[in-house]
Amino acid sequence: MTGLLVVTAVPAEAEAIRVGLADPTVAVLPVGVGPAVAGAATARLLTLAESAGRPYRAVVSAGVAGGFADRVTVGGTVIGTRAVAADLGAESPEGFIPIDELGMPAELLGVGQAVDADATLLTALHTALPAATVGPVLTVSTVTGTAASTDELLRRYPGAVAEAMEGYGVAVAASQAGVPFVELRTVSNPIGPRDRGAWRMRAALTALTTAAFALR
Repeated sequence: MTGLLVVTAVPAEAEAIRVGLADPTVAVLPVGVGPAVAGAATARLLTLAESAGRPYRAVVSAGVAGGFADRVTVGGTVIGTRAVAADLGAESPEGFIPIDELGMPAELLGVGQAVDADATLLTALHTALPAATVGPVLTVSTVTGTAASTDELLRRYPGAVAEAMEGYGVAVAASQAGVPFVELRTVSNPIGPRDRGAWRMRAALTALTTAAFALR
């Protein structure tokens, strides 16, 4: 797919995709960790490409993620139906209030709590990767590391399948530029009590290389 921009958080993810993709017409670039830097860098890349007269036709946020244990296994692949800003909102005595429910005027909300994946891109990826788990991917600024936090995320977003740190930022940049967006992730660890020793980064990166062919 010419004109495709694939952004990852770190170089290892970008390299895993390049190995599996082997397509010089697709730009695969690491942009940094977290929604703010990912969104800013993606917006800059989109603007530069458009200014040069070679605009990107679509943007993919790709890389490694944590997966909800009963929904996707370690080493599994996830295609995001929407990127959700899971911790964007306010605390209250009654619990967390998502930004969409704070009563702000629509013009202040921007794209709101979530950005939906482009339906055509979503269908194309799922057709190429039929075994992938499909569902919302949460974007967090703090990686979940306790059972209580995991339960709270599932209570607030019962359909979620995974969490990562860049998707929503990339999705906002794409939305502002009017460019289709989708998120593709492979799972390195179950979401829950933090156990760095249980993470399987090599398995997730290998799965990312395997999944990358779908981006051709």
